[in-house]
Amino acid sequence: MINAIAIDDEAPALKVIENFCGRTEGIHLAGTFLRPRDALTWLAQSPVDLLFLDIRMPSQSGLDLYKTLDPGPLVIFTTAYAEYAVEGFNLNAIDYLLKPFTIERFQQAVAKATEYISFRQIPENHDDTLLIRADYSLIKVRTADILFVEAADDYLKIHQERKSPLIVRMTMKSLVSMLPPTDFVRTHRSYIVALRRIDNVRNRTITVGDKNIPIGSNYEDSFFRQFKG
Repeated sequence: MINAIAIDDEAPALKVIENFCGRTEGIHLAGTFLRPRDALTWLAQSPVDLLFLDIRMPSQSGLDLYKTLDPGPLVIFTTAYAEYAVEGFNLNAIDYLLKPFTIERFQQAVAKATEYISFRQIPENHDDTLLIRADYSLIKVRTADILFVEAADDYLKIHQERKSPLIVRMTMKSLVSMLPPTDFVRTHRSYIVALRRIDNVRNRTITVGDKNIPIGSNYEDSFFRQFKG
């Protein structure tokens, strides 16, 4: 059962979501909020799996609100303005519902969230595969294929063997928590490296294939302990 809340500055929009949740299996709408600050107060005490989040609200943009939640619940953006779709996409939303949406379209979005949550609940010993949200999809990434991860502005680039980099919206801290700690090491505020992919270490520079990766001063001691070990 997915536990969710809805945030929208228009009461009729909240009524629609409440009605659709009542007609959709597998989801419980725990609360609805007209004011973002009330929702944030509630979330601090009662975390949920999913947000239905309006974007254009007078007190705070739904996009800005979601950026403050790290790590945050899954999000389905609901808005009457199609021009926000790209930024919603960049925030790795599960889906983007353009108002007015039908019950069928709503249930399709909930099904995506259900699928993601079921994948995420794979037992911890299955750490050879990550499930990454990108392009409104779930993408399987084999940890054995990862060469290194590079932070770029608000995104991460996951460099993989014989594949184009996968660009995702998430924090380094979140990704580190997903990776097997014995196989990966943070070498810099902007880099995570697969230990077995390291070809050479010279001074404070790591070579992985044709890429030179710096070792930050704050990470030097921990890197060499793990590398030598």
